[in-house]
Amino acid sequence: MTRVFVDGQEGTTGLQIRQVLAARDDIDVLSIDLDKRKDPAERARLLNAADVAFLCLPDTAAREAVAMVENPATCIIDASTAHRTAPGWAFGLPELAPDQRQRLKASKRIANPGCHATSFILLVRPLVANGLIPATFPLTVTSLTGYSGGGRKMIEQYETSGDRRLTSPRPYALGLAHKHLPEMVAHSGLTVAPIFMPVVSNFYKGLAVSVPLQLSQLGRGTSASAVHETLAAYYAGEPFVRVMPLNDPEAIAAGGFDVQGCNDTNRVDIFVFGGEGQALLIARLDNLGKGASGAAVQSMNVHLGVDEALGLEAVGSSLTA
Repeated sequence: MTRVFVDGQEGTTGLQIRQVLAARDDIDVLSIDLDKRKDPAERARLLNAADVAFLCLPDTAAREAVAMVENPATCIIDASTAHRTAPGWAFGLPELAPDQRQRLKASKRIANPGCHATSFILLVRPLVANGLIPATFPLTVTSLTGYSGGGRKMIEQYETSGDRRLTSPRPYALGLAHKHLPEMVAHSGLTVAPIFMPVVSNFYKGLAVSVPLQLSQLGRGTSASAVHETLAAYYAGEPFVRVMPLNDPEAIAAGGFDVQGCNDTNRVDIFVFGGEGQALLIARLDNLGKGASGAAVQSMNVHLGVDEALGLEAVGSSLTA
């Protein structure tokens, strides 16, 4: 029986991790009394008693929690931004590279990726690794996401405030310094940060990252078909990544792209749409599933050496709006 503690169990990601794990008979979820959630001694006791500790906390609190862990057997999976590019931490994206699962199995420190970053990295990493996109290439990225990605405060704002400004899509992070950018660069193979514009809109969850390419600016002979083939080969056999057909007609059959098409799953769908000398790459996921709690549980499964899909058949369904 694996003992698991979720530090920050009342937040959106923490709640969902606990709900997913509650259905498993191989997991003993350690609980903290509500009146002791901010008691350092009790938190430290549970962190050190756990085989796996999920940190669903702000960055500063996550760093403090890591400092509390003295048990060398405790594996920490940090859902905050604090350690995603830190030395000694494995990046919790099993599909990142051929040896990534071995890194996750061996490491006691795992940094869970951000939702925007997961989609971007899965689109770009294979193309940089195979020479289709130079590491110095100046990409632009747009991400359309549901409001649950902003946590409890944003969820309450959208669902109770009645603010008319929330009825339309809202670009944000216009200072061009979004907190996911460091990991987007570090784990994609790029050496230049992309221009990244996230957009939050009036739906609960779902996320789609799009990357446009002018093919004439890439290597000679690069085509939408070559991009698609590279992505399909890179993710062949991956249980949670689907590369959809080139110019997938079903994706636009209703007249537009369904950003929520991966909701209640731990899946990422990747699309390549090609036009005259151009390509548009899109990756979609559930920002509460593969973009948060699902990714964390998947990394735990890999670390423990159990079925990678265990408990992830319908991750996200318990927190639908």
